[in-house]
Amino acid sequence: MNKLSIGDIELGGKRVLVRVDFNVPLDGARITDDTRIRAAIPTLEQILRGEPRALILLSHLGRPKGQRRAEMSLAPVAPALAAALGRDVAFADDCIGPVAQQAVDALPEAGLLLLENTRFHPGETANDPNFAKELAELGDVFVNDAFGTAHRAHASNVGLAQHLGAVAGLLLEKEIDYLATALEKPRRPFLAIIGGAKVSGKIDVIEALLGRVDKLLVGGGMANTFFAAQGRDMADSLVEHDALELARDLLAKAGGNLMLPIDQRIADDFSNDAEQRVLGAGEDVPAGWQSLDIGPATIAAFGAEVAGAGTIVWNGPMGVFEMPAFALGTTGLARALAAATAAGATSIIGGGDSAAAVAMAGLTDAMSHISTGGGASLELLEGKTLPGLAALSER
Repeated sequence: MNKLSIGDIELGGKRVLVRVDFNVPLDGARITDDTRIRAAIPTLEQILRGEPRALILLSHLGRPKGQRRAEMSLAPVAPALAAALGRDVAFADDCIGPVAQQAVDALPEAGLLLLENTRFHPGETANDPNFAKELAELGDVFVNDAFGTAHRAHASNVGLAQHLGAVAGLLLEKEIDYLATALEKPRRPFLAIIGGAKVSGKIDVIEALLGRVDKLLVGGGMANTFFAAQGRDMADSLVEHDALELARDLLAKAGGNLMLPIDQRIADDFSNDAEQRVLGAGEDVPAGWQSLDIGPATIAAFGAEVAGAGTIVWNGPMGVFEMPAFALGTTGLARALAAATAAGATSIIGGGDSAAAVAMAGLTDAMSHISTGGGASLELLEGKTLPGLAALSER
């Protein structure tokens, strides 16, 4: 990586501002998944070893749209982070102004402070220079470790960098290294697996990957649109009818490099308890039925492709994995990736639902890398320049 990271700068005696991604799911005040908190720990521990004057954390949570909303407060994160780090974490009820400044000033030597949700201020998402300047006044050094927002030009990543410069935290550095290496110097065969509901949201990444990978596997709801584009009747299945021409174009461009499911698990209702059966290759979906997962033959065929790959990038589930009856394809694929990784392949999971599915299968630790940013990882795979990465200082 040709960007500065925390190992390249002096932290001793400095007030270190760190943009973390603590956009965690909450059930009231209870954090239901602390993955993002745990992912930040190595960076925070390394900074603390550098004996800073203070460590001040910035994050967003949810989409409050510039309004203060109690249910999107970061207050519940402070005790969770304190437990994970094994040291006190103070909390400030604002991220700028006298409240934030007084909280910083009150910190003991090497103390930790979590500031309130940056998105409670409209200046955050607008990348307002005055808001960024107020944030910058709280610190001497800026570390960006939030890959999940690297594709956004916001004040707490891009704006701050214009005042203090920016270096990458360990998590951000790892994301760049894995995803950039996958694109620029992959071990071959290079395999991409794209799933999820809609083709339209992933057209750019599919087109970009088709020019790089040796094979692209398509599953999930988006496969239905490709099948409909081939003339199959998909009955009640999710199909993007306005994307049929796009799907035909992608199939034509891909030639033999794009592989669709060869069978599907269909159901007579969108329910875990629905009647279900496996539909063979080329068959129309019966009236009143819908495709909700890939079938066993596809699990085996996709698994064989995975087993022979050197580098695998996966973004998007193979079916409605939230329902156990239709999680077989996604779970089966996760097991295939885990086995391939154990055999020496590099497996990169592109965040979002894919990461959730791997966690549900209990295979998080069996993958080479699980991205913390679904949207950011997709845009990086598309070959886009991410504002948060572009703002990092060059070595």
